[in-house]
Amino acid sequence: MNQAIVEAIQLLLKEKEIEKAVFEEIIQGVFLSAIKRNYGTSENFDVIFNMDRGDIEIYCKKTIVEDGALTDPVNEIELAEAQKEDPDFIVGEEYVEIIDYGKFGRRTILAVKQNLMQRIKEIEKENQFNEFYERIGEIVVADIHQISGREIRLNIDKTEVILPKDEQIYNERYRMGQSIRCIIKDVRRTAKEPEIIISRSDPGFIKRLFELEVPEIYDGIIEIKTIAREAGDRTKIAVESNDSRIDPVGACVGMKGVRIQAIVRELNNEKIDIIAWSPDPELFIRRALSPVVPTEVIIDHNEKSAQVIIPDENIASAVGRKGQNIRLASTLSRFKLSPIKESDYYEEEIEISSVENLNSSIRKKLEAADYQYVDEILDAGMERLMEIPGIGKVTAAKIIEVLESLYEEENEENENSHNEKHFQKTLEQNRKNSNTNVNLNDKPTKIS
Repeated sequence: MNQAIVEAIQLLLKEKEIEKAVFEEIIQGVFLSAIKRNYGTSENFDVIFNMDRGDIEIYCKKTIVEDGALTDPVNEIELAEAQKEDPDFIVGEEYVEIIDYGKFGRRTILAVKQNLMQRIKEIEKENQFNEFYERIGEIVVADIHQISGREIRLNIDKTEVILPKDEQIYNERYRMGQSIRCIIKDVRRTAKEPEIIISRSDPGFIKRLFELEVPEIYDGIIEIKTIAREAGDRTKIAVESNDSRIDPVGACVGMKGVRIQAIVRELNNEKIDIIAWSPDPELFIRRALSPVVPTEVIIDHNEKSAQVIIPDENIASAVGRKGQNIRLASTLSRFKLSPIKESDYYEEEIEISSVENLNSSIRKKLEAADYQYVDEILDAGMERLMEIPGIGKVTAAKIIEVLESLYEEENEENENSHNEKHFQKTLEQNRKNSNTNVNLNDKPTKIS
């Protein structure tokens, strides 16, 4: 046996954390490949790997044939040659030859060493990938060793991991040697080592921090239903208790805010709103808009959207800085929310009682059926109107026609108002240009 090969195997056994069965399979595979390269086949060869000594024995099974009848030197041996070892051998018996691997050529030995190292690296890469893939979602502590504009490279024990720019908290500053907590977000196969991606901006990081700080979440008593986050600025998190005796929001905040403060410190004072989840979409949307309380929430379940009517003085808070609060509330509730000022909304609403083109009898029937505004009736449509006692198909069609005409008149008035303003503006401009007196109250003249 070539001593260089034995020493290489013994070194690998000491340094590499590979299961014995896997290591043995690698050794056998590598040497069988070398045998096939030398003999053209490996079918009758056995490779025995001694794990304790770290060496290898190779055997070749041959069939004993008559002297002078040898046709296949790899698989056959003449009787006289076999009887040199044991005179009792006879033709047809199996003869096992010990192969001296040391007599293989130098190129073969070098190929064995290279093949062995390559297979070990492949196994290590696969083991590393599997280890970290199973840890996706886990919080880890990593040490920074390289900082660039595109990414930060860190070490977890002896394994390098990557914190990309878009997985960082934008307002954090990092330094060499700093230890930071992150979540393992993804593991990707590459031509070299597995690429392990960690994150501090992912909503999953917030979830894991709450599990660490709030035992009731870790134990499953309180459940995190959904999270909306703009890392570095603000997070909204909805929680629900599976035990009616436990307040989910209070448990997350902790006594004197101890639990939530620990999370806020970890995130460099990122604002966190903890909201009690509700299966009722309207109630949950109201809570999601915290700290603002909407006057009304109008939901369109088909479009997964909702209009939220906000008191005029609170509209800025509802929208938030650069629209942040309404975005987070939309993400949290999974409804596209459209904030509308109270004054704008109710100004647009036309009450049934004010529609003069409907007689009092029809108005009373509509109001008795809980229709108060024109929009409600137009949204209901013909079929719903015909369900009201005393309103048939003809009457329902007439009601729709009258109410739709109101909006046509309103649009026409708005257009005329716009034309009037444009005309007055033109007169003013002409007056300045010509320096003549013009009566700005003159009505526009129609030009045919």
